[in-house]
Amino acid sequence: MVDNSILRFTQPAQNSSYNTSLVTQKPTTQFPYSNPASEPVDSLDNPTVTSLLKFCTINEIRSFMFLHGNTPVVFALLTVEGLKVVEIEKCKSDIKKMREEMAARSTRTSCPCKYSFIDENKKLTPRRDVPSYPKYMLSQETIEALRKPTFDVWLWEPNEMLSCLEHMYHDLGLVKDFNINPITLKRWLLCIHDNYRNNPFHNFRHCFCVTQMMYSMISLCNLQEKFPQVDILILMTAAVCHDLDHPGYNNTYQINARTELAVRYNDISPLENHHCAVAFQIIAQPECNIFSNVTQEQFKRIRQGIITLILATDMARHAEILDSFKEKMDNFDYSNEEHVTCLKMVLIKCCDISNEVRPMEVAEPWVDCLLEEYFMQSDREKSEGLPVAPFMDRDKVTKPTAQIGFLKFVLIPMFETVTKLFPEVDEVMLQPLWESRDRYEELKQLDDAMKEKKSTSLTTDSTEK
Repeated sequence: MVDNSILRFTQPAQNSSYNTSLVTQKPTTQFPYSNPASEPVDSLDNPTVTSLLKFCTINEIRSFMFLHGNTPVVFALLTVEGLKVVEIEKCKSDIKKMREEMAARSTRTSCPCKYSFIDENKKLTPRRDVPSYPKYMLSQETIEALRKPTFDVWLWEPNEMLSCLEHMYHDLGLVKDFNINPITLKRWLLCIHDNYRNNPFHNFRHCFCVTQMMYSMISLCNLQEKFPQVDILILMTAAVCHDLDHPGYNNTYQINARTELAVRYNDISPLENHHCAVAFQIIAQPECNIFSNVTQEQFKRIRQGIITLILATDMARHAEILDSFKEKMDNFDYSNEEHVTCLKMVLIKCCDISNEVRPMEVAEPWVDCLLEEYFMQSDREKSEGLPVAPFMDRDKVTKPTAQIGFLKFVLIPMFETVTKLFPEVDEVMLQPLWESRDRYEELKQLDDAMKEKKSTSLTTDSTEK
């Protein structure tokens, strides 16, 4: 059982001061990631370069330097790649720790998704004082990259992701148009961060990925010219909150294991309903209420809009939502509220499962994270005698087989439909999906060839004996 006060609320230290301007300057170089506290990159003794060297052969480094020259730029590039490797390795280390913790658990009562009901009479209060995250100033290069689906989400630490999210709300005009107190925005984002669990996949970095992709789609599709600002606020906030307090075990597990979440929500999208509930429990705290200055009627619309979008992320509803959207495509009307709501549901669905839209080197680590979370669930299901989905079984699934079907039957058809309404999506988002599908099909062919070769070898050895 988890503590009754589920939410990990945060508030600033008693005497902490806030700067409402956009924070945090990173760089002395023109690369998207740099750390003002880091040492100059003038030798291979730099820690981040050393980290990169662990994963590259010395010949690969020499080859790179031969092509690009032995210059400070080369060392800076190595530093950027080293920082990325460090973040991915941290993620892998966290996954290893979680796997060990899971192996140590012997009873279902210790399962992290066994929620206890909140005592309605107990006021949820912040558990700890947390000072403001460091103040960063985003470089112009970073600001421009942030608007694109190619943004490399592995280069950023949590505090930096918080600053990027804060920038998005300012840049879209949401802080100004809805009179959001900048200090409250900071507290809210900190509280959001603290209420994402350290799962292999459904964690705060995933929250940032989905929100950054939503931000890039708003820019790419010129949605601010088509939607009122309140819908932009709903899209962004739903993206931020869409997986709050995700336990790392999906709805199928919740229902089959008869967890308290499944009981509470009558087996109807238990996780998505929980994410909504946690989102508005956070908003209910005055120090985190970014909607405190909107009218009651506006809040009602915002709340209903966010709930509708978060509930739409339940993949069990995928076919229903996409079919409904296709029916409206021929005569899509931005003045029709039902049409617009359906489009917003499809947009958050696109962003939620958009990793393969990103460059291969950014997308592939996410596949490993998702499979690890799947395997943790299927291992528990086996130990508890529950049904196991083949696509989550470590004994049956491979990376190529997991991705090919998802790309061909879920991602590509959905983005093809969106492209009919927004042709600009084709080159930037749809083409990378086709390329990803082709790459995984090639990998599967290689895997199949290796299996066949191994099988033939075993047969030959058996015959000789």
